[in-house]
Amino acid sequence: MKKNKGKRNLLAITLAATILATPMALSLPAEHSAAATASSQLKVTPTPFSIEGNRTSISTINKNNTTYIALRSLSNSLGLSTKYEKATQMVKIEGRGRVLEISLRNNAITLNGQLIFGAAPISQNNTTYLPLRFLLERMGYDVSYEQATKLIGIHAIQENKLKMQSEVIGADGDGKSLLVYYPVISGYENAAVQQKINAFLKAEADRNVAAGSKQMQQAVEGNKKMLADDPKAAVRQPSFDGRYTVTYNEKDRLSLYVDYDLYMGGAHGITARVPYTFDLATGKVLSLKEVADNAQYVSIINSKIKAQIKSRKVSLINPFQTIEADRDYFLNHTGVAIYFTQYEYTSFADGMPEFVIPYRDFR
Repeated sequence: MKKNKGKRNLLAITLAATILATPMALSLPAEHSAAATASSQLKVTPTPFSIEGNRTSISTINKNNTTYIALRSLSNSLGLSTKYEKATQMVKIEGRGRVLEISLRNNAITLNGQLIFGAAPISQNNTTYLPLRFLLERMGYDVSYEQATKLIGIHAIQENKLKMQSEVIGADGDGKSLLVYYPVISGYENAAVQQKINAFLKAEADRNVAAGSKQMQQAVEGNKKMLADDPKAAVRQPSFDGRYTVTYNEKDRLSLYVDYDLYMGGAHGITARVPYTFDLATGKVLSLKEVADNAQYVSIINSKIKAQIKSRKVSLINPFQTIEADRDYFLNHTGVAIYFTQYEYTSFADGMPEFVIPYRDFR
């Protein structure tokens, strides 16, 4: 395995999470929908879809440039199953080796055992609606949109044959809170590689938890001193959370990142993104140079980032010149994603902008 870079240590890097949103819906009986967030009446419009190349028209709702649709209109074509448990008010969506659960009591969403962030359900005419892109991309589908024709395209991504499940490291007490999820691979044909990757990801989770716990303890000691001086002082409990996102599981490679959020009691926390891309033939962690496989990869990436900064009108607090040769990255379905870490080039409010360089640009 590749040794960890110093910049990946949570004691040394500044850490904001990015949430995809473009919606999808789930039809439920009237009494079920009451648990979802209420909304004003929105116009229902027939919308063209291409599902695995088959053209159809499905009624949708658009709100704030976001498309909503009843999941049961697509379940047969997509092979997803949906269940509703009345006692717990829990919606369960299964398919493609994944289980997505949504609580209509508190809008909590879990994917393969991990609590994730997403848009809260809304209801209209006894139907509970959920985000289309948010749901389908996490269930292993590619979602496209043609502006000219208003056509929404959906097709299943051809993924490596493995499953992801979540394990958690959690502890509360002594004035601090810890909740870190990490992925565990199962069902992969190469058991030795599977074990190697799982051991690496567990060790990485333990290492980052240790670093985060050390920082939290410093805040706890500070709170104790503050209370000793002033028993009525207002103190805030520090916390350390970790959530992973699988971004690519194709062509014998697996790419993911973990966002570690550290809150020390101030106005807001900081987030460190730690990405990994594995060669599933060997279990090796691949560098940016190895993935790009082009001697001019740094200049290619720099050119694309500068062009996207200009076209997207990204506001910078520091001028961008070049990436490092060993820059952190992750893969997605369309290309290599480079991101700015928090405060590196943009303000806190701008989060961590991502710049995707299509794979064809390295050929």
